[in-house]
Amino acid sequence: MKRLTLYEEGIHLGKFTVFSGRFFKELQWKNIEGKELLKQCYELGYRSLPLVSLTGFIMGWVLTLQSRPAMAKFGAESWIPNMVGLSLVREIAPVITALICAGRISSGIGAELGSMRVTEQIDAMEVGAIQPYQYLVVTRTLATTLMLPILVIYADGIGLLGGYLGINHHNEMTLQHYFRQVFDALAFSDVIPAVIKTFFFGFFIGMVGCFKGFHASSGTESVGKAANQAVVAASLSIFIIDLIAVQLTDLL
Repeated sequence: MKRLTLYEEGIHLGKFTVFSGRFFKELQWKNIEGKELLKQCYELGYRSLPLVSLTGFIMGWVLTLQSRPAMAKFGAESWIPNMVGLSLVREIAPVITALICAGRISSGIGAELGSMRVTEQIDAMEVGAIQPYQYLVVTRTLATTLMLPILVIYADGIGLLGGYLGINHHNEMTLQHYFRQVFDALAFSDVIPAVIKTFFFGFFIGMVGCFKGFHASSGTESVGKAANQAVVAASLSIFIIDLIAVQLTDLL
């Protein structure tokens, strides 16, 4: 039974690889549905701002408050802005924001396309000479790939503001002095890899959601399964990509 499960997982991974490879074949700017792409950028990106704002603010504030006692033991409270800036920009903000988006976006795409598959809307598009992959998958995956880096950069800024308020909870520090310390601690080698990996996060969040929804089986129960599996697979992909990115950055 275990061998059969591993075999099925291998077949599933192979199908996902083919499904993902088709994206680059279909990615032609002249054939992209512009209105649908803008709509998905709005739905998947702009509508995620409130959740990302709250999460980013709490990340910065909690990180500052939790790290202060340990830093105070070594008399290093003045280094808290440096530590908060490096931690948020390099690792915490990209990963946590991607996980939040995986829970909201990937599950939503999986449920939406899953319901379209169950109600045979995708089959109707194929009969009507409309390319469902181009219209549904390419636009959503491209939207998540483009919007997630923007959301992460936004979360960085909100998280740093939360960290500033966390510092002023105990000590007085001007906003100018706080951000000067933060930017003095950051280098391009910290920012660029963190931004680059968010494009991969966004791609897999969108692609996994589309794949699970596109291949949902018949029955309304499969819609919920597609949404649930999309969140799990997208979250796992984020951790794997982050592990690879950290190893490559360390080598460079």
